[in-house]
Amino acid sequence: MYKILKKRILAPDICLMEVSAPRVASSAQPGQFIIVRVGEKGERVPLTICDYDPQAGSVTIVTQRVGASSRKIYALEEGDSFSDFVGPLGLPSEFIHEKEESLRSKKYLFVAGGLGTAPVYPQVKYLHQKGVHVEVIIGAKTRDLVIMEEEMKQVAEKVYICTDDGSYGFKGLVTAKLKELMDSGSTYDQAVAIGPMIMMKFVTLTAKEYNLPLIVSLNTLMVDGTGMCGACRVTVGGKTKFACVDGPEFDAYQVDFDEAMRRQTMYKPQEAEADHKCKIGLKNG
Repeated sequence: MYKILKKRILAPDICLMEVSAPRVASSAQPGQFIIVRVGEKGERVPLTICDYDPQAGSVTIVTQRVGASSRKIYALEEGDSFSDFVGPLGLPSEFIHEKEESLRSKKYLFVAGGLGTAPVYPQVKYLHQKGVHVEVIIGAKTRDLVIMEEEMKQVAEKVYICTDDGSYGFKGLVTAKLKELMDSGSTYDQAVAIGPMIMMKFVTLTAKEYNLPLIVSLNTLMVDGTGMCGACRVTVGGKTKFACVDGPEFDAYQVDFDEAMRRQTMYKPQEAEADHKCKIGLKNG
């Protein structure tokens, strides 16, 4: 059993949990994910790693309450435990293989949309520890949904907040902020975008205008995390890839985003039915 050491509400329906998982914490790297299960009959849920502390033996995850399984996770409290906490899974970010001297000569820009801020954090933290210049754009619909701003400011040179409604920071989409930065003369050697699929598609289209190298994470496609179910199958560079075993990070310009977005909608009816049953179960429980 994997005990929840801390739980903190980051925003409406979004919580952060520190979980005791020493073996995962000792081998986790930026860009990887874990799979959790609540109860012996619970669904396998893939979640990207938000942070990890090998000394404390803890791994941090962030969950948004949107469906049946995420509701069960969100309902857990400090002292409760996950039945399973498996990982680290997936390939780590490519930059971990670069020599520190090479990394320090580069300038990175991360674009985080909504819950995508959580998996962006360990990457920015890693690069910060290597002495790399990193800037981050965080996008959310409204101020209340901006997460991990203070944590990000501790490891990034600059953090730009964008809200759709203008309630905080820059008023507009992350793509508008990206264009503003590039048009003002900012230059970057590498960009990384993590967030909703539609956001990553339009960040890709925008970055292409400036010939800006871009990596995206297709973590939102994953289901079982082993490639067996085929739910995260996507076309990258004209070839079939599986986000959970071949990724989750890929060259943005090689990803067929339209196919990926169609795949995301395949299980909507089943998810809606499961969520309805979960709400009834939690209410009666």
